[in-house]
Amino acid sequence: MTAKESGETMEKPAAQAGKKAAAGAGGSSGTLQVVEFLLGKEHFAIDLFDVKEVVEYTTITKLPNTPPYVKGIIDLRGEITTIVDLKQRLHITDESTQPEENSRIIVLDEKNTKSKIGIMVDDVLSVSTFDLKDVDTKSASEIGEDMSILGIIKKSIKEKDTDKAVNELIIWIDIKQLLKDIDQHI
Repeated sequence: MTAKESGETMEKPAAQAGKKAAAGAGGSSGTLQVVEFLLGKEHFAIDLFDVKEVVEYTTITKLPNTPPYVKGIIDLRGEITTIVDLKQRLHITDESTQPEENSRIIVLDEKNTKSKIGIMVDDVLSVSTFDLKDVDTKSASEIGEDMSILGIIKKSIKEKDTDKAVNELIIWIDIKQLLKDIDQHI
């Protein structure tokens, strides 16, 4: 069951915060923990430790004179939070089959972003742990000048009909790099 289906917010457990050094791409454990989400038809992931919580869509107040990817601001439990439309920021033109009101907002950890920022995504799928051997960082570096793509995660899933294992590709992005210039626009 996804966070969307349960209708609940998903908060990062405080006990996991101490494991940050071991869970990152350079960690000694050899694993990577990510939050998987959809943008259009594509699967993406960001580091779990860049995420504070996931909340349901709420009314967004538009801000004048901001880039098109700055959707606006929301009042999240008394704190003003800037919302970035990640599809627009990444120039993804795939339309979602669901209305915007069914979107999710991933609120980022303030320690990493220096301000209250949430990213709007079509759906949050899960929190997953992958072995670093399942992450291809070489292909991502050859894609081009975009330094926000950290790697491609190969997730092995079984097809329902044939019970055969196939790889699903998840684009692992560096959300801090992608949003590093946002403070100058708001």
